[in-house]
Amino acid sequence: MASSSYKACGLSQRVAVVKILFRTVSAAANPQPKADFLKGEPHRKHPGMTSLKTLRLPQELQVAAQSVIQKAQVTQLTDRCHKLINYLWSRKRMVEDVTLRQKALGLEKELWEKAMQKMGDIDEEALRSQIRKRVLSELRQTTYHWNSLKYDEELGVVYMASRLAGGFAAVTRALNEIKKRDPSFAPQSLLDFGSGLGTVAWASHLHWGDSLKEMVCVDSSGPMSVLAERLLKGDEEEAEPLFKHVYFRRFLPVSPKVQFDLVAAAFTLSELPSVKEREDAVITLWRKTSSYLVLVENGTKEGHQMLMEARDTLLKKQEQIVYDPRPARVFAPCPHEMMCPKLAREPITPCNFQQRYHPLPLPGHHECQTEKFSYLILSRTEPAQEGIEGLEWARLIAPVLCRTRHVHCHMCCTDGQLQHKVVTARKHSRDVYRCARNSDWGDQLPIILKVEEDADSDSE
Repeated sequence: MASSSYKACGLSQRVAVVKILFRTVSAAANPQPKADFLKGEPHRKHPGMTSLKTLRLPQELQVAAQSVIQKAQVTQLTDRCHKLINYLWSRKRMVEDVTLRQKALGLEKELWEKAMQKMGDIDEEALRSQIRKRVLSELRQTTYHWNSLKYDEELGVVYMASRLAGGFAAVTRALNEIKKRDPSFAPQSLLDFGSGLGTVAWASHLHWGDSLKEMVCVDSSGPMSVLAERLLKGDEEEAEPLFKHVYFRRFLPVSPKVQFDLVAAAFTLSELPSVKEREDAVITLWRKTSSYLVLVENGTKEGHQMLMEARDTLLKKQEQIVYDPRPARVFAPCPHEMMCPKLAREPITPCNFQQRYHPLPLPGHHECQTEKFSYLILSRTEPAQEGIEGLEWARLIAPVLCRTRHVHCHMCCTDGQLQHKVVTARKHSRDVYRCARNSDWGDQLPIILKVEEDADSDSE
């Protein structure tokens, strides 16, 4: 028995040696190029990683929010929070007049054709009246009825309880894209359009509190601005703001020449009813942008498509009067400036991302929740050059699936195409493979073009 066990042990050692020799020979026969895209960082912190761990509200903000909610004593707060969240998530864009008119004409034509197929005497006036009533009835039943939300103090408190932490998480994650990829950016001024409870100001202060000297928060709702100011003062009327130089306004600055280093609009485009109003708002915000424009919306089809409308407006349309000649460039999340490939596929799915966060400690809230959002960042500055030839960065648009010795990555690439790659150390280099295993949904992943071409030729 002992001799057989020794033989088995010796055999296993020989097999291990053969495997090592085989790998060495294979590596020598297929040398993999090494790109210095890591910039000295470990794989778990590679330059393309912009996702964040589970976020918490700043302690001062959380304490102030709890105080405001407790003092308000809103009845049935938990139920109202759930209803508001469901309403905001299911909200759609208002149907445009042109679309509604075309739909009405199509229905009318269809009903006339059906009526004409019936033989016999027809009273045209009576039939026309009947068809008109049926068309109007059909439109009422099938058309989405968009309504604007009027935030009073009570609804503002409900919004605070349900959306403060999630909105803060989404904005913080979006701004982290700039913080990570452009570390030299130190904004001195911020414009937040549709500021609501001031989450953009809090998230910006978290990232660039040392450099920001002016934060202008614009919101048409007076009660929401009052709540935002209470949060900023820790819900103590006589107290000093927790960070200074925050100014609340009802309207945007009038002068078109006034610019801000960072301009943001979080969950604001969905509050504008028509395409024309959204387009005008985006153009105005871009005119006031000196460096970066950040747009954030719910991670739904509607939210994503509103962002793509804004993207097309700024990339394709020219202003009548140009105050800043620097063109718009897509900074994130798209690695290209072509049509979004997700809009070209059926069924259409939104390009969205997610961020884990701890909600306010209120009844009915779980310990951790996930905020699903879409965002768009446009820049006036030239994109930073990586300085590495043959290297591109693709965006991970779905969770990374790690398996034994391979990783499934769904990516949006620089050629404007969606790709599903199975990344392995042998085909894509050890560095890329380890980066893929450490990456998450929303991160960028390095793609070494030479390795990709070699892998494609091997598969052929």
